[in-house]
Amino acid sequence: MLESLYLQLGQHDTLSDDEKALLAQTVCFGREFEKGQDLVAVGSRPSYSTMLLDGLAARYKVLEDGGRQFTSLQVPGDFVDLHAFLLKTMDHGIVALAPCRVMFADHNKLKAITEQAPHLARLLWLDTLVDGAIHREWIVAMGRRSKTSHLAHLICELFVRLQVVKRTDGMSFHLPLSQAEMADVLGLSVVHMNRVIGGLKKIKVITWTNHTVTILDWEQLAGIAEFDPTYLSMNSEPR
Repeated sequence: MLESLYLQLGQHDTLSDDEKALLAQTVCFGREFEKGQDLVAVGSRPSYSTMLLDGLAARYKVLEDGGRQFTSLQVPGDFVDLHAFLLKTMDHGIVALAPCRVMFADHNKLKAITEQAPHLARLLWLDTLVDGAIHREWIVAMGRRSKTSHLAHLICELFVRLQVVKRTDGMSFHLPLSQAEMADVLGLSVVHMNRVIGGLKKIKVITWTNHTVTILDWEQLAGIAEFDPTYLSMNSEPR
């Protein structure tokens, strides 16, 4: 049930059987969400944190004029709002971009982990630090990268993150987003989004058909993206 979470945390450092059992004990119930539903609503004060088991979700902010900006994508194995454990009030929403299946971890039980299992607490802390690192990369991409480089970077990031939780097939992965939703991610018009995707297809670094992205030339794609996975803290080492 929590295999994706174990894989993700275990990528950073060894996760013991006892620690896996502690994590399993924090889970109180689960739920399924349809595409377009909020997993976590802005302004809410959840008493639990939400872990994504299946699907794809996004953090987002909405402007007064109704404009929406995604600030990160969430993949299986992610605690999409672990930070709500300490922040209490959510300053952004998290929406399902595809049908999602989630489990909820009770905050009182998460607090017990911080008091009784310091190594596991550090791994959960690292999870929120990686979230922050992803946000920094997205800010750099939005403000300084060309849109072609921005899209290439996003594809590289998603591939690496999905590979960790065994959601890739060779060099391919499922990306259930419409071009309009991709435009929200990159802050583009739909027309501009189509041109950017078409540009990467034209130079034969990717194919993108029926919501399946296939990387044809990783080295060239990573070069276009200036992709350095250091910010994802993928090395397994004592924490």
